[in-house]
Amino acid sequence: MSETAASEFDLAIIGSGGGAFAAAIRATNLGQRVVMIERGTVGGTCVNTGCVPSKALLAAADARHVALDASGRFPGLRTSADPVDMPGLVTGKDALVEGMRSEKYVDLIEDYGWDLRQGDATFTGNAQDPMLEITDSGGVVETVRARHYLVATGSRPWIPAIPGVEEVDYLTSTTAMELQEVPESMIVLGGGYVAVEQAQLFARLGSKVTMLVRSRLLSGEEPEVSRTLIGVFADEGMQVVRHATVESVATDRATGGVVVTATTRAGRQEYTANRLLVATGRRAVTEGLGLATVGVATGDRGEIIVEDTLATSHPRIWAAGDVTGHPEFVYVASAHGITAVENAFNDAGQRVDYAHLPRVTFSSPAVGAVGMTDKQARAAGIRCECRVLPLEHVPRALVNRDTRGFVKIVADADTGRIVGITAVAKEAGDLAAAGVYVLSAGMTVDQVATLWCPYLTMAEGLKIAAQSFRTDVSRLSCCAA
Repeated sequence: MSETAASEFDLAIIGSGGGAFAAAIRATNLGQRVVMIERGTVGGTCVNTGCVPSKALLAAADARHVALDASGRFPGLRTSADPVDMPGLVTGKDALVEGMRSEKYVDLIEDYGWDLRQGDATFTGNAQDPMLEITDSGGVVETVRARHYLVATGSRPWIPAIPGVEEVDYLTSTTAMELQEVPESMIVLGGGYVAVEQAQLFARLGSKVTMLVRSRLLSGEEPEVSRTLIGVFADEGMQVVRHATVESVATDRATGGVVVTATTRAGRQEYTANRLLVATGRRAVTEGLGLATVGVATGDRGEIIVEDTLATSHPRIWAAGDVTGHPEFVYVASAHGITAVENAFNDAGQRVDYAHLPRVTFSSPAVGAVGMTDKQARAAGIRCECRVLPLEHVPRALVNRDTRGFVKIVADADTGRIVGITAVAKEAGDLAAAGVYVLSAGMTVDQVATLWCPYLTMAEGLKIAAQSFRTDVSRLSCCAA
Protein backbone atom coordinates (compact mmCIF):
# COMPACT_ATOMS: atom_id res chain seq x y z
CA MET A 1 0.00 0.00 0.00
CA SER A 2 1.38 3.39 -0.97
CA GLU A 3 0.46 6.67 0.68
CA THR A 4 0.32 10.22 -0.69
CA ALA A 5 0.77 13.52 1.13
CA ALA A 6 -2.18 15.37 2.63
CA SER A 7 -4.19 17.63 0.30
CA GLU A 8 -5.79 20.86 1.50
CA PHE A 9 -9.29 21.99 0.54
CA ASP A 10 -11.95 24.39 1.77
CA LEU A 11 -14.74 21.82 1.48
CA ALA A 12 -14.54 18.03 1.26
CA ILE A 13 -17.78 16.33 0.25
CA ILE A 14 -18.40 12.61 0.73
CA GLY A 15 -20.97 11.50 -1.86
CA SER A 16 -21.99 12.68 -5.32
CA GLY A 17 -25.79 12.86 -5.34
CA GLY A 18 -28.16 15.82 -5.51
CA GLY A 19 -27.14 17.28 -2.14
CA ALA A 20 -23.44 16.87 -2.86
CA PHE A 21 -23.66 18.54 -6.26
CA ALA A 22 -25.78 21.43 -4.99
CA ALA A 23 -23.20 22.03 -2.27
CA ALA A 24 -20.24 21.75 -4.63
CA ILE A 25 -21.75 24.17 -7.14
CA ARG A 26 -22.57 26.74 -4.46
CA ALA A 27 -19.19 26.44 -2.75
CA THR A 28 -17.32 26.72 -6.06
CA ASN A 29 -19.32 29.83 -6.94
CA LEU A 30 -18.22 31.26 -3.59
CA GLY A 31 -14.60 30.73 -4.62
CA GLN A 32 -13.96 27.76 -2.34
CA ARG A 33 -11.70 24.88 -3.33
CA VAL A 34 -13.82 21.71 -3.32
CA VAL A 35 -13.07 18.00 -3.46
CA MET A 36 -15.81 15.39 -3.92
CA ILE A 37 -15.23 11.76 -2.92
CA GLU A 38 -17.37 8.99 -4.43
CA ARG A 39 -16.83 5.26 -3.91
CA GLY A 40 -19.34 4.14 -6.52
CA THR A 41 -21.06 5.69 -9.52
CA VAL A 42 -21.21 9.47 -9.73
CA GLY A 43 -24.73 10.87 -9.42
CA GLY A 44 -26.11 9.25 -6.29
CA THR A 45 -29.46 7.54 -5.85
CA CYS A 46 -31.77 9.84 -7.80
CA VAL A 47 -30.26 9.60 -11.25
CA ASN A 48 -28.78 6.10 -10.96
CA THR A 49 -31.22 3.93 -9.01
CA GLY A 50 -34.06 6.16 -7.80
CA CYS A 51 -36.14 8.95 -9.29
CA VAL A 52 -34.98 8.86 -12.92
CA PRO A 53 -34.95 5.11 -13.66
CA SER A 54 -38.06 4.32 -11.63
CA LYS A 55 -40.11 7.10 -13.20
CA ALA A 56 -38.88 6.12 -16.66
CA LEU A 57 -40.17 2.58 -16.12
CA LEU A 58 -43.38 3.88 -14.52
CA ALA A 59 -44.02 6.01 -17.60
CA ALA A 60 -43.51 2.97 -19.83
CA ALA A 61 -45.83 0.85 -17.68
CA ASP A 62 -48.45 3.63 -17.76
CA ALA A 63 -48.26 3.77 -21.56
CA ARG A 64 -48.88 0.03 -21.75
CA HIS A 65 -51.75 0.27 -19.26
CA VAL A 66 -53.39 3.08 -21.23
CA ALA A 67 -53.17 0.97 -24.39
CA LEU A 68 -54.85 -1.95 -22.62
CA ASP A 69 -57.40 0.19 -20.80
CA ALA A 70 -58.36 2.75 -23.44
CA SER A 71 -60.91 0.53 -25.21
CA GLY A 72 -62.96 0.29 -22.03
CA ARG A 73 -62.67 3.98 -21.16
CA PHE A 74 -63.20 5.65 -24.52
CA PRO A 75 -66.04 4.58 -26.84
CA GLY A 76 -64.87 4.04 -30.39
CA LEU A 77 -61.27 3.10 -29.57
CA ARG A 78 -59.79 -0.34 -30.15
CA THR A 79 -56.36 -0.74 -28.58
CA SER A 80 -54.07 -3.55 -27.45
CA ALA A 81 -50.56 -4.12 -26.08
CA ASP A 82 -48.05 -6.88 -26.75
CA PRO A 83 -46.11 -8.61 -23.96
CA VAL A 84 -43.26 -6.52 -22.57
CA ASP A 85 -39.75 -6.79 -24.00
CA MET A 86 -38.11 -6.31 -20.62
CA PRO A 87 -34.48 -6.32 -21.85
CA GLY A 88 -35.39 -3.61 -24.36
CA LEU A 89 -37.21 -1.61 -21.70
CA VAL A 90 -34.26 -1.83 -19.30
CA THR A 91 -31.78 -0.94 -22.06
CA GLY A 92 -33.79 2.19 -22.88
CA LYS A 93 -33.95 3.11 -19.20
CA ASP A 94 -30.20 2.63 -18.84
CA ALA A 95 -29.50 4.84 -21.87
CA LEU A 96 -31.65 7.63 -20.38
CA VAL A 97 -29.86 7.31 -17.03
CA GLU A 98 -26.42 7.36 -18.62
CA GLY A 99 -27.27 10.46 -20.65
CA MET A 100 -28.64 12.36 -17.66
CA ARG A 101 -25.74 11.25 -15.46
CA SER A 102 -23.25 12.60 -17.99
CA GLU A 103 -25.06 15.84 -18.74
CA LYS A 104 -26.36 16.77 -15.29
CA TYR A 105 -23.57 15.38 -13.11
CA VAL A 106 -20.24 14.23 -14.59
CA ASP A 107 -19.90 17.05 -17.12
CA LEU A 108 -20.63 19.65 -14.45
CA ILE A 109 -17.54 18.65 -12.47
CA GLU A 110 -15.31 19.80 -15.31
CA ASP A 111 -17.48 22.85 -15.98
CA TYR A 112 -17.16 24.10 -12.40
CA GLY A 113 -13.66 22.79 -11.84
CA TRP A 114 -13.80 20.98 -8.52
CA ASP A 115 -11.73 17.86 -7.80
CA LEU A 116 -13.17 14.33 -7.85
CA ARG A 117 -11.66 11.37 -6.02
CA GLN A 118 -12.89 7.80 -6.55
CA GLY A 119 -12.55 5.73 -3.41
CA ASP A 120 -13.71 5.03 0.14
CA ALA A 121 -13.55 7.95 2.58
CA THR A 122 -13.07 7.51 6.32
CA PHE A 123 -12.65 10.17 8.98
CA THR A 124 -9.35 9.92 10.82
CA GLY A 125 -7.48 12.10 13.26
CA ASN A 126 -9.64 13.34 16.12
CA ALA A 127 -12.40 15.82 16.92
CA GLN A 128 -9.87 18.67 17.17
CA ASP A 129 -8.27 17.92 13.79
CA PRO A 130 -10.57 15.81 11.58
CA MET A 131 -9.18 14.49 8.30
CA LEU A 132 -10.33 12.12 5.59
CA GLU A 133 -8.44 9.07 4.44
CA ILE A 134 -9.37 8.09 0.87
CA THR A 135 -8.53 4.61 -0.35
CA ASP A 136 -8.93 3.92 -4.06
CA SER A 137 -9.48 0.55 -5.73
CA GLY A 138 -5.73 0.02 -6.04
CA GLY A 139 -5.11 0.51 -2.34
CA VAL A 140 -3.60 3.97 -2.75
CA VAL A 141 -4.32 6.17 0.26
CA GLU A 142 -4.68 9.93 0.16
CA THR A 143 -5.20 12.10 3.20
CA VAL A 144 -7.43 15.15 2.80
CA ARG A 145 -7.75 18.02 5.24
CA ALA A 146 -10.50 20.64 4.80
CA ARG A 147 -11.88 23.66 6.56
CA HIS A 148 -15.34 22.07 6.40
CA TYR A 149 -16.70 18.63 5.56
CA LEU A 150 -20.09 17.61 4.18
CA VAL A 151 -21.40 14.06 4.47
CA ALA A 152 -23.94 13.37 1.72
CA THR A 153 -23.76 9.60 1.37
CA GLY A 154 -27.50 9.02 0.97
CA SER A 155 -29.46 5.92 1.91
CA ARG A 156 -30.02 2.40 0.66
CA PRO A 157 -32.91 -0.11 0.82
CA TRP A 158 -33.37 -1.55 4.29
CA ILE A 159 -34.13 -5.24 4.77
CA PRO A 160 -35.87 -6.13 8.06
CA ALA A 161 -34.74 -9.13 10.07
CA ILE A 162 -37.41 -11.52 8.81
CA PRO A 163 -36.55 -15.19 9.41
CA GLY A 164 -35.44 -16.74 6.11
CA VAL A 165 -35.24 -13.53 4.08
CA GLU A 166 -31.48 -13.82 3.54
CA GLU A 167 -31.97 -17.34 2.18
CA VAL A 168 -34.14 -16.25 -0.76
CA ASP A 169 -33.26 -14.26 -3.85
CA TYR A 170 -35.28 -11.20 -2.91
CA LEU A 171 -35.46 -7.98 -4.90
CA THR A 172 -35.03 -4.40 -3.74
CA SER A 173 -36.19 -1.25 -5.50
CA THR A 174 -32.70 -1.12 -7.03
CA THR A 175 -32.36 -4.68 -8.31
CA ALA A 176 -35.99 -4.88 -9.45
CA MET A 177 -35.25 -2.29 -12.12
CA GLU A 178 -32.60 -4.56 -13.64
CA LEU A 179 -34.87 -7.60 -14.16
CA GLN A 180 -34.62 -9.09 -17.64
CA GLU A 181 -38.10 -10.59 -17.59
CA VAL A 182 -41.46 -9.71 -16.07
CA PRO A 183 -42.17 -12.09 -13.17
CA GLU A 184 -45.40 -14.04 -13.52
CA SER A 185 -46.22 -13.12 -9.92
CA MET A 186 -44.72 -10.94 -7.22
CA ILE A 187 -45.16 -10.32 -3.50
CA VAL A 188 -44.32 -6.81 -2.34
CA LEU A 189 -43.54 -6.20 1.32
CA GLY A 190 -44.30 -2.63 2.40
CA GLY A 191 -46.86 0.11 1.93
CA GLY A 192 -44.75 3.25 1.52
CA TYR A 193 -44.19 5.24 -1.63
CA VAL A 194 -41.52 2.89 -3.03
CA ALA A 195 -43.72 -0.16 -2.47
CA VAL A 196 -46.76 1.53 -4.00
CA GLU A 197 -44.91 2.69 -7.11
CA GLN A 198 -43.04 -0.57 -7.70
CA ALA A 199 -46.07 -2.77 -7.07
CA GLN A 200 -48.19 -0.92 -9.63
CA LEU A 201 -45.26 -0.79 -12.05
CA PHE A 202 -44.92 -4.58 -12.19
CA ALA A 203 -48.66 -5.15 -12.16
CA ARG A 204 -48.96 -2.96 -15.26
CA LEU A 205 -46.07 -4.77 -16.92
CA GLY A 206 -47.96 -8.04 -16.45
CA SER A 207 -47.16 -9.48 -12.99
CA LYS A 208 -49.84 -10.70 -10.61
CA VAL A 209 -49.02 -8.61 -7.55
CA THR A 210 -49.86 -9.09 -3.87
CA MET A 211 -48.92 -6.38 -1.37
CA LEU A 212 -48.46 -7.24 2.30
CA VAL A 213 -48.83 -4.02 4.28
CA ARG A 214 -48.29 -3.59 8.02
CA SER A 215 -50.95 -0.86 8.44
CA ARG A 216 -52.26 0.93 5.35
CA LEU A 217 -50.91 2.29 2.09
CA LEU A 218 -49.01 5.56 2.54
CA SER A 219 -49.87 5.58 6.24
CA GLY A 220 -48.49 9.08 6.77
CA GLU A 221 -51.06 10.59 4.42
CA GLU A 222 -54.82 11.08 4.74
CA PRO A 223 -56.75 7.79 5.21
CA GLU A 224 -58.76 8.58 2.05
CA VAL A 225 -55.53 8.07 0.08
CA SER A 226 -55.19 4.44 1.12
CA ARG A 227 -58.86 3.68 0.48
CA THR A 228 -58.69 5.19 -3.00
CA LEU A 229 -55.49 3.41 -4.00
CA ILE A 230 -56.78 0.05 -2.74
CA GLY A 231 -59.80 0.48 -5.01
CA VAL A 232 -57.62 1.45 -7.97
CA PHE A 233 -55.27 -1.45 -7.39
CA ALA A 234 -58.19 -3.89 -7.11
CA ASP A 235 -59.47 -2.62 -10.49
CA GLU A 236 -56.03 -3.44 -11.91
CA GLY A 237 -55.98 -6.97 -10.49
CA MET A 238 -53.72 -6.29 -7.51
CA GLN A 239 -54.32 -7.62 -4.01
CA VAL A 240 -53.55 -5.46 -0.99
CA VAL A 241 -53.48 -7.28 2.35
CA ARG A 242 -53.57 -4.79 5.22
CA HIS A 243 -52.54 -5.37 8.84
CA ALA A 244 -50.14 -8.10 7.74
CA THR A 245 -47.25 -9.07 10.00
CA VAL A 246 -44.70 -11.13 8.11
CA GLU A 247 -43.42 -14.08 10.14
CA SER A 248 -41.06 -15.81 7.72
CA VAL A 249 -39.88 -16.13 4.15
CA ALA A 250 -38.79 -19.35 2.45
CA THR A 251 -38.11 -20.83 -0.96
CA ASP A 252 -41.06 -22.62 -2.52
CA ARG A 253 -39.44 -25.97 -3.27
CA ALA A 254 -42.19 -26.92 -5.69
CA THR A 255 -41.81 -23.88 -7.96
CA GLY A 256 -38.50 -22.29 -7.03
CA GLY A 257 -40.37 -19.14 -6.04
CA VAL A 258 -41.03 -17.77 -2.56
CA VAL A 259 -43.46 -18.50 0.27
CA VAL A 260 -44.25 -15.70 2.69
CA THR A 261 -46.01 -16.56 5.94
CA ALA A 262 -47.89 -13.68 7.55
CA THR A 263 -50.40 -13.09 10.31
CA THR A 264 -53.41 -11.09 9.15
CA ARG A 265 -56.86 -10.34 10.51
CA ALA A 266 -57.92 -13.61 8.86
CA GLY A 267 -55.29 -15.54 10.81
CA ARG A 268 -52.04 -17.13 9.72
CA GLN A 269 -51.76 -17.15 5.93
CA GLU A 270 -49.26 -18.30 3.30
CA TYR A 271 -48.66 -16.34 0.10
CA THR A 272 -46.67 -17.66 -2.85
CA ALA A 273 -45.15 -15.93 -5.86
CA ASN A 274 -42.28 -16.18 -8.32
CA ARG A 275 -40.44 -13.17 -6.87
CA LEU A 276 -40.32 -11.20 -3.63
CA LEU A 277 -39.74 -7.44 -3.56
CA VAL A 278 -38.77 -6.02 -0.16
CA ALA A 279 -39.72 -2.33 -0.05
CA THR A 280 -39.88 -1.68 3.69
CA GLY A 281 -37.96 1.58 3.76
CA ARG A 282 -34.43 2.92 3.52
CA ARG A 283 -31.58 3.54 5.96
CA ALA A 284 -28.77 6.09 5.97
CA VAL A 285 -25.39 4.99 4.62
CA THR A 286 -22.93 5.83 7.41
CA GLU A 287 -21.06 2.62 8.15
CA GLY A 288 -17.32 2.78 7.57
CA LEU A 289 -17.17 6.58 7.66
CA GLY A 290 -15.50 6.73 11.07
CA LEU A 291 -17.96 9.31 12.36
CA ALA A 292 -17.45 8.34 15.99
CA THR A 293 -13.73 8.97 15.60
CA VAL A 294 -14.37 12.69 15.09
CA GLY A 295 -17.33 13.00 17.45
CA VAL A 296 -20.24 13.06 14.98
CA ALA A 297 -23.42 11.75 16.63
CA THR A 298 -25.73 9.31 14.87
CA GLY A 299 -29.22 8.04 15.62
CA ASP A 300 -30.67 4.58 16.18
CA ARG A 301 -30.95 3.96 12.44
CA GLY A 302 -27.46 5.19 11.63
CA GLU A 303 -28.62 8.61 10.47
CA ILE A 304 -26.45 11.63 11.21
CA ILE A 305 -28.17 13.85 13.74
CA VAL A 306 -28.31 17.43 12.50
CA GLU A 307 -29.80 20.71 13.60
CA ASP A 308 -32.11 22.56 11.20
CA THR A 309 -28.99 24.42 10.04
CA LEU A 310 -27.59 21.04 8.86
CA ALA A 311 -24.84 21.29 11.50
CA THR A 312 -23.78 18.04 13.15
CA SER A 313 -22.34 17.67 16.63
CA HIS A 314 -18.96 18.67 15.15
CA PRO A 315 -18.63 22.39 14.25
CA ARG A 316 -16.80 21.73 10.95
CA ILE A 317 -18.78 18.70 9.76
CA TRP A 318 -22.17 19.06 8.10
CA ALA A 319 -24.62 16.57 6.60
CA ALA A 320 -27.18 16.74 3.79
CA GLY A 321 -29.86 14.58 2.21
CA ASP A 322 -31.06 11.09 3.07
CA VAL A 323 -28.11 10.44 5.39
CA THR A 324 -29.75 12.83 7.89
CA GLY A 325 -32.94 10.76 8.10
CA HIS A 326 -34.92 13.81 6.93
CA PRO A 327 -37.57 13.58 4.16
CA GLU A 328 -36.16 11.49 1.31
CA PHE A 329 -36.63 13.79 -1.67
CA VAL A 330 -33.88 14.93 -4.00
CA TYR A 331 -35.11 18.52 -3.74
CA VAL A 332 -34.67 18.29 0.03
CA ALA A 333 -31.12 17.02 -0.45
CA SER A 334 -30.33 19.87 -2.84
CA ALA A 335 -31.73 22.46 -0.42
CA HIS A 336 -29.67 20.85 2.35
CA GLY A 337 -26.47 21.10 0.33
CA ILE A 338 -26.91 24.81 -0.39
CA THR A 339 -27.98 25.58 3.18
CA ALA A 340 -24.97 23.77 4.65
CA VAL A 341 -22.54 25.68 2.41
CA GLU A 342 -24.14 29.05 3.17
CA ASN A 343 -23.97 28.37 6.88
CA ALA A 344 -20.43 26.97 6.77
CA PHE A 345 -18.79 29.70 4.72
CA ASN A 346 -21.09 32.72 5.10
CA ASP A 347 -22.34 32.05 8.64
CA ALA A 348 -25.78 32.71 7.15
CA GLY A 349 -27.80 31.07 9.90
CA GLN A 350 -30.19 29.56 7.33
CA ARG A 351 -32.62 26.94 8.62
CA VAL A 352 -34.56 24.22 6.84
CA ASP A 353 -38.34 24.51 7.23
CA TYR A 354 -40.54 21.62 6.09
CA ALA A 355 -43.89 23.27 6.86
CA HIS A 356 -44.78 23.63 3.17
CA LEU A 357 -42.81 20.70 1.78
CA PRO A 358 -44.68 18.98 -1.09
CA ARG A 359 -44.89 15.18 -1.17
CA VAL A 360 -45.58 13.15 -4.31
CA THR A 361 -46.03 9.44 -4.91
CA PHE A 362 -45.93 8.57 -8.60
CA SER A 363 -48.68 6.00 -8.62
CA SER A 364 -51.47 6.27 -11.17
CA PRO A 365 -53.47 8.21 -10.20
CA ALA A 366 -50.69 10.05 -8.40
CA VAL A 367 -50.75 11.20 -4.79
CA GLY A 368 -49.73 14.79 -4.04
CA ALA A 369 -49.83 16.56 -0.70
CA VAL A 370 -48.53 19.64 1.08
CA GLY A 371 -48.91 20.86 4.63
CA MET A 372 -50.75 19.05 7.38
CA THR A 373 -53.22 16.21 7.29
CA ASP A 374 -56.49 16.47 9.18
CA LYS A 375 -55.00 14.41 12.03
CA GLN A 376 -51.81 16.49 12.19
CA ALA A 377 -53.76 19.74 12.27
CA ARG A 378 -55.88 18.57 15.19
CA ALA A 379 -52.76 17.34 17.00
CA ALA A 380 -51.29 20.82 16.56
CA GLY A 381 -54.31 22.30 18.34
CA ILE A 382 -55.99 23.68 15.22
CA ARG A 383 -59.77 23.56 15.16
CA CYS A 384 -59.98 22.43 11.60
CA GLU A 385 -62.65 22.17 8.95
CA CYS A 386 -62.17 19.81 6.01
CA ARG A 387 -63.72 19.14 2.63
CA VAL A 388 -63.15 16.14 0.40
CA LEU A 389 -64.04 16.78 -3.24
CA PRO A 390 -64.56 13.61 -5.31
CA LEU A 391 -63.08 13.90 -8.80
CA GLU A 392 -66.54 13.42 -10.31
CA HIS A 393 -66.96 17.16 -9.66
CA VAL A 394 -63.78 18.08 -11.57
CA PRO A 395 -64.45 18.56 -15.31
CA ARG A 396 -60.89 17.55 -16.29
CA ALA A 397 -61.38 14.17 -14.60
CA LEU A 398 -64.72 13.71 -16.37
CA VAL A 399 -63.24 14.26 -19.84
CA ASN A 400 -60.34 11.98 -18.90
CA ARG A 401 -63.02 9.39 -18.06
CA ASP A 402 -61.24 8.62 -14.80
CA THR A 403 -62.83 10.00 -11.63
CA ARG A 404 -61.01 7.70 -9.20
CA GLY A 405 -59.62 10.17 -6.69
CA PHE A 406 -60.28 13.35 -4.74
CA VAL A 407 -58.98 16.72 -3.59
CA LYS A 408 -59.01 17.37 0.15
CA ILE A 409 -58.49 20.72 1.84
CA VAL A 410 -57.80 21.11 5.56
CA ALA A 411 -58.49 24.63 6.85
CA ASP A 412 -58.41 26.47 10.16
CA ALA A 413 -62.08 26.77 11.10
CA ASP A 414 -61.50 30.07 12.91
CA THR A 415 -59.63 31.91 10.15
CA GLY A 416 -60.36 29.97 6.98
CA ARG A 417 -56.61 29.70 6.34
CA ILE A 418 -55.68 26.57 4.39
CA VAL A 419 -53.16 24.40 6.28
CA GLY A 420 -53.14 21.24 4.18
CA ILE A 421 -53.98 19.96 0.71
CA THR A 422 -54.03 16.35 -0.50
CA ALA A 423 -54.97 15.08 -3.94
CA VAL A 424 -55.23 11.68 -5.56
CA ALA A 425 -55.53 12.43 -9.26
CA LYS A 426 -53.73 12.60 -12.54
CA GLU A 427 -51.14 15.40 -12.18
CA ALA A 428 -51.56 15.40 -8.38
CA GLY A 429 -47.91 16.43 -8.08
CA ASP A 430 -48.73 19.66 -9.90
CA LEU A 431 -51.62 20.26 -7.50
CA ALA A 432 -49.20 19.82 -4.59
CA ALA A 433 -46.80 22.31 -6.20
CA ALA A 434 -49.64 24.84 -6.54
CA GLY A 435 -50.55 24.10 -2.94
CA VAL A 436 -47.07 25.17 -1.82
CA TYR A 437 -47.83 28.71 -3.02
CA VAL A 438 -51.30 28.66 -1.49
CA LEU A 439 -49.97 27.67 1.94
CA SER A 440 -46.90 29.90 1.74
CA ALA A 441 -49.13 32.91 1.04
CA GLY A 442 -51.41 32.03 3.96
CA MET A 443 -54.43 31.98 1.67
CA THR A 444 -57.94 31.21 2.88
CA VAL A 445 -60.53 28.98 1.30
CA ASP A 446 -62.52 32.04 0.26
CA GLN A 447 -59.52 33.53 -1.52
CA VAL A 448 -58.77 30.31 -3.43
CA ALA A 449 -62.46 29.91 -4.27
CA THR A 450 -62.46 33.26 -6.11
CA LEU A 451 -59.11 33.01 -7.93
CA TRP A 452 -58.82 32.79 -11.68
CA CYS A 453 -58.31 29.18 -12.79
CA PRO A 454 -58.24 27.83 -16.37
CA TYR A 455 -61.12 25.53 -17.23
CA LEU A 456 -60.47 21.87 -17.91
CA THR A 457 -57.31 21.68 -15.87
CA MET A 458 -56.84 19.39 -12.91
CA ALA A 459 -55.71 22.44 -10.91
CA GLU A 460 -59.29 23.66 -11.12
CA GLY A 461 -59.98 20.97 -8.53
CA LEU A 462 -58.30 23.18 -5.93
CA LYS A 463 -60.70 26.02 -6.66
CA ILE A 464 -63.77 23.77 -6.68
CA ALA A 465 -62.67 22.11 -3.43
CA ALA A 466 -62.36 25.58 -1.87
CA GLN A 467 -65.81 26.50 -3.21
CA SER A 468 -67.24 23.40 -1.54
CA PHE A 469 -66.71 25.04 1.88
CA ARG A 470 -69.49 27.53 1.06
CA THR A 471 -71.40 25.97 -1.86
CA ASP A 472 -72.99 22.72 -2.95
CA VAL A 473 -70.67 22.20 -5.93
CA SER A 474 -72.90 19.50 -7.37
CA ARG A 475 -75.33 22.32 -8.24
CA LEU A 476 -72.75 24.46 -10.10
CA SER A 477 -72.57 24.71 -13.86
CA CYS A 478 -69.48 22.87 -15.06
CA CYS A 479 -67.80 26.04 -16.33
CA ALA A 480 -69.27 28.63 -13.96
CA ALA A 481 -66.66 30.61 -12.01
